[in-house]
Amino acid sequence: MVIMGIFSSMKETLVQFRKELHTYPELSGEEHTTAERIITFVNDFDPTHIIRNIGGAGVAVIYEFGERGPKVVIRCELDALPIGEENNFAHQSKNKGVSHKCGHDGHMAIVAGLSMWLNTSEFKKGKVILLFQPAEETGKGAAKVMEDDRFVHLAPTHVFALHNLPGQKKHAILVKPGCFTATVQSLCIKLEGRKAHASEPENGLNPALAVAEIMQQLANYVNPDFQSTEFALLTPICMHMGEMTYGISPEQAELHYTIRTWSLAQMNTLENKIKKAVIAVAEKYLLKYDIDWFEFFPTSVNSTDCVELIEKVANEKGFELVENHAPLRFGEDFGWYSSTYKSAIFGLGSGEHHPALHRSDYDFPDEIIETGLAMFKGLITEILGN
Repeated sequence: MVIMGIFSSMKETLVQFRKELHTYPELSGEEHTTAERIITFVNDFDPTHIIRNIGGAGVAVIYEFGERGPKVVIRCELDALPIGEENNFAHQSKNKGVSHKCGHDGHMAIVAGLSMWLNTSEFKKGKVILLFQPAEETGKGAAKVMEDDRFVHLAPTHVFALHNLPGQKKHAILVKPGCFTATVQSLCIKLEGRKAHASEPENGLNPALAVAEIMQQLANYVNPDFQSTEFALLTPICMHMGEMTYGISPEQAELHYTIRTWSLAQMNTLENKIKKAVIAVAEKYLLKYDIDWFEFFPTSVNSTDCVELIEKVANEKGFELVENHAPLRFGEDFGWYSSTYKSAIFGLGSGEHHPALHRSDYDFPDEIIETGLAMFKGLITEILGN
């Protein structure tokens, strides 16, 4: 495999910037200092225009090469996760309980690195928009960017993104036309009965049996066949009922789930099944109920044209190309862009034995910054012209 080289000074600059971003992570919706770090970095490379606070704390860095022509968005994510840093390296997180365990620090370094190249590029037409999006981890950021009139006015013709993938060969490019990531929805089921003395539970309405029955019922809806269009994954996340007060039979319970399917239609079907099950069980045990739905991630649907461009660039650069036969099970709010614009997100292998995403010992592998940069440079060049 031939890895496209970039100037060693550029590579070192981006690695150091990635580590700086890793050291000072911020949660979804709070990425204002991270955004300022991005702006400070790219300002050295003379962008045509910078849009601040797009969709929240987001930043759009624009390079114009003419009034007409394609408008290519390269998107990455600003936010980190509420996970403590286990690693004990020099660039470990200084924000307790918060760290970049999904690799967004590396994604930002790659996209910021494009500014170093675009500053000296001589395309004859079009625009490139480097989009640093907030709040990906909660599924809210892309939707808010899409609602921002300043983004709508940019009228992108193409939107691209990547996500690093531990478990895959380092530098490999993973592609799939159509559904690339799952539709994901989180929910909270709330049940309310009536308190009683623990010695006289018959005088109250304890939700414990209802919780157990709902969990058993929801387990029946799981279809683990990744190749099936009926795939459905229902993961219990947490449960809370009562307090450690042993004289009281509790009245309230909460049950949290995240559910995943390959399509919005299948998600709607699954949601209806859950609603019917909760209603039936609540009525059986004379309980009040409520279902709160949140953190929705639509399916990322890759344009065939965009996937073909990714494949062409990967082959030209000599990267190993992997065709995914099934979508990835995690959620990605990139799906909001794919619902409106010609777009595609691809995977970038982080190493077959690299710690998994969202693990406390994960850290982005700096070797693949160069690979991501080469891919995006190639895509931009293909679309804007040599």
